[in-house]
Amino acid sequence: MSDALPRGARLGVDVGKARIGLAGSDPDGLVATPVETVARVLSVPTTTDGIPAVTADVARIAAEAADRSAAVVYVGLPRHLSGNEGAATADAREFAGRLAREVDPVPVHLVDERMTTVTAHAQLRSAGRKTVKHRPVIDQAAAVIILQHALDAERASGTRAGERLES
Repeated sequence: MSDALPRGARLGVDVGKARIGLAGSDPDGLVATPVETVARVLSVPTTTDGIPAVTADVARIAAEAADRSAAVVYVGLPRHLSGNEGAATADAREFAGRLAREVDPVPVHLVDERMTTVTAHAQLRSAGRKTVKHRPVIDQAAAVIILQHALDAERASGTRAGERLES
């Protein structure tokens, strides 16, 4: 493994409108596995300084990063198929920014997540799960796909995947 990639677990985050999927890796960054689904907090109060307050969803993910001694957190960036950014992209960027402030000094990277939910649904169907039963785990499955793509990109390039956010 390259000097640029110290050993340590990685977290993958799939930010949805109602739920956030979490996935984790082993300390060598070989395999992504599902962790949990976190309820999304949509109303974000601000502090007296005008800074967004730490919400329960961000606090839960930060706690998971600390518990796992995460080396990096990868947050999926939902772009349109054309590559353009839309409202969901802006929402993911805003969430990732709040998360980056909370997990600092652990780096947060945004990685392209086009088609991950579609792929997750297809994988769950092929595994024999009924579509109606996907809801509790679809976000975790999407987070696994996001994280596994990032892990594969790390191995291929020797560097962290995606766009690093400043905290």
